[in-house]
Amino acid sequence: MVVAQVNAKSASLICFPSGESPAGMFKYLIADAKAGKVDFSQCYFVGLDEWVGMGKDDDGSCTQFLYEHFFTPMQINPDHVRFFDAKAADLDAACRAMDDFVKLHGPLDVMIVGIGMNGHVGLNEPGTDFNLYAHYAPLAQVTVEVGQKYFKQQTALTRGITLGLKHLQEAKIPMLIAAGSKKASIIKQALEGGITEQLPASIFQTLPSAYVILDEGAAEELGR
Repeated sequence: MVVAQVNAKSASLICFPSGESPAGMFKYLIADAKAGKVDFSQCYFVGLDEWVGMGKDDDGSCTQFLYEHFFTPMQINPDHVRFFDAKAADLDAACRAMDDFVKLHGPLDVMIVGIGMNGHVGLNEPGTDFNLYAHYAPLAQVTVEVGQKYFKQQTALTRGITLGLKHLQEAKIPMLIAAGSKKASIIKQALEGGITEQLPASIFQTLPSAYVILDEGAAEELGR
């Protein structure tokens, strides 16, 4: 789907998440690019989110993950990529800079998100206003705990900075991806339960052009 979008619009604006679920996708995208099936050189990219206080040079950061798994292998022009400056003294300005980049090159053609164990998408934690653009906020405790898997040692995580759920609503193709039976329960709640800001991923029930892509494990409780 990403390849088809880029082949239809060479200057597409795409939002990629970091994490385990999209890692396989990046391998396929790189292989397709090397095989001449797609050209990402004219695309623009935004990172979905970041741990406040971290950046490209920090092990475990979202930015480092995406550079390692996609932007560096693909030799993407740095001017075509925007990540949050999560080390900025003025995080409000960092949010405005991201919003401005999306407005300049957007709207988002494809916005891909995962889902947290508490139903967050990006770092939009439970209780996040559906109508927010880029913003920062305290992390839920479960996010802090699960987030440790990206670090070699215990790391203090307190706040996240992220694209907002309003960006997701305005994206031409919003896409949720999830893998593994550990996500089955929260996927069922998000897709078959009530639509509520206490479960941010439930917003996908309101998005007419959205896609949800699951493996068998993540989908095993649907329809029960």
